[in-house]
Amino acid sequence: MGGLSLSDWADLAEVISATSIVGGLIFGFYQIRNMQQQQRDTATFNLSQNFYNKDLADAMALLFEVPDGISLIEVRKLGPEYMQAAVTLCTSFETMGLLAFNRIAPLSLVLDLAGGIVTTSSRKLEQWLIDLRIELDQPSFAEWFQWLGDQAKREKTQQTPAFIAYRDWRP
Repeated sequence: MGGLSLSDWADLAEVISATSIVGGLIFGFYQIRNMQQQQRDTATFNLSQNFYNKDLADAMALLFEVPDGISLIEVRKLGPEYMQAAVTLCTSFETMGLLAFNRIAPLSLVLDLAGGIVTTSSRKLEQWLIDLRIELDQPSFAEWFQWLGDQAKREKTQQTPAFIAYRDWRP
């Protein structure tokens, strides 16, 4: 009898089964990683599209004129367009902060896209935000904007700006 015994066939079936399971796990892991990368790519694209928003650009242009630490009263004296600009800026960057915190968009990418703008904006609106939270009795108002501003202040002050660090870069 030169053929395989029933026991040999059973052993072979177990090896094939184990190989299939391991292969399936490897494939599943690869698929999950691919899906996560697609999710990050989509978040990145959506974040970058945020900067093509005319309302955000107008808000930044208005608020870059105000002094650092402007209060709620001072913003209101400047007119309703300044209050609207502050809210627009906070809500735009609020989303970015939450996406970065939840690791949907890497913090390094968010800071590369908007770190300087967030640093400046959060510095300018710091007192305004404190005053507004007190007035609204809502301590969590724009919490992710503030969180992102804190991260940006910490990271961007320790980094060489890209235009200097990569001035000799060639494609």
